[in-house]
Amino acid sequence: MIILMNAPTGEQLNRLLEKLQQHGLAAQILQQGENTIVSAAGDAHHCHIDLYERMTGVDRVIPILTPFKLVSREFCPQNTKVQVGNVVFGGESVQIIAGPCAVESYEQLYETAVSVKKSGAVMLRGGTYKPRTSPYSFQGLEKEGLEILQAVGQSVGLPVVSEVTDPRTVGIVAQYADMLQIGARNMQNFALLKEIATINKPVLLKRGNSATIEEWLMAAEYIAVGGNLQIVLCERGIRTFEPSTRNTLDLNAVPVVKQLCHLPVIVDPSHGTGHWKLVGPMSKAALAAGADGLIIEVHPHPDEALSDGAQSLTPVNFAQLMTELRALADVLGRSMLMGGETDHE
Repeated sequence: MIILMNAPTGEQLNRLLEKLQQHGLAAQILQQGENTIVSAAGDAHHCHIDLYERMTGVDRVIPILTPFKLVSREFCPQNTKVQVGNVVFGGESVQIIAGPCAVESYEQLYETAVSVKKSGAVMLRGGTYKPRTSPYSFQGLEKEGLEILQAVGQSVGLPVVSEVTDPRTVGIVAQYADMLQIGARNMQNFALLKEIATINKPVLLKRGNSATIEEWLMAAEYIAVGGNLQIVLCERGIRTFEPSTRNTLDLNAVPVVKQLCHLPVIVDPSHGTGHWKLVGPMSKAALAAGADGLIIEVHPHPDEALSDGAQSLTPVNFAQLMTELRALADVLGRSMLMGGETDHE
């Protein structure tokens, strides 16, 4: 269950925690301004909710049966909006993040950033710490890449997102990126999830390639319990027996998660398919399924890309796709920005 308290005194909070301990319930405390949220996990069936509601300092008690508490619809029936700079995820607008898989040089990233912004992208993506299957593959420019990413983002006026792969580098990535990404390989890196929860930055949490929806939401719960509810979920495909595509893009997950969870959900059709020709169709399908946005890989010269060139769109192909997505969004009763516009939702 979730216990909401409004500016409780230390004595009131301690009394509540003692009572929870007497009932064998493990408590987690989340501070949001003057409000204190206490998540109580364990067998609460024998506990009388009204007993807790009568305690001084307690505003409301919400019984929640799902294993994920703070990210559940039971805790928050309304859609959560996550703001990154002037970009709002979870509102009426469909938000598009675009950029290369990896930052390779200032020139490469700047050329990409100018083109994707002109086409209507509202955020710039770029990997700087790259977890690769092979130790011989390009591992990213690391701190130099972060400096390039920040400089280009500020130059063209786009907030930036980059992946963090190690608890030891959370602080440095947070210095340069407006949003921190947890990639599929690290979705259940619990030390990383706990560390990133302590940073006051929005988080893009990708689904692990073999993770169930419940496991994905429990990963989000780690971040929420740690004090950070600025989470955007990203479906990016799961591993199945089908070899025709890099992954199987599970668009079922979008409406399922939206029923279970109040956080925004976006889709990554680039990693979800692994083929640039499939990115357009699956982007449209994702919008039709109710996604709050997309993250798409774009490279000025995909044949020369150091990472994921096969799934990257050229700026010309991206511009054409954005025109098609904008028309689809209108049909769906949602909006998308034109090139160069600013979201003030």
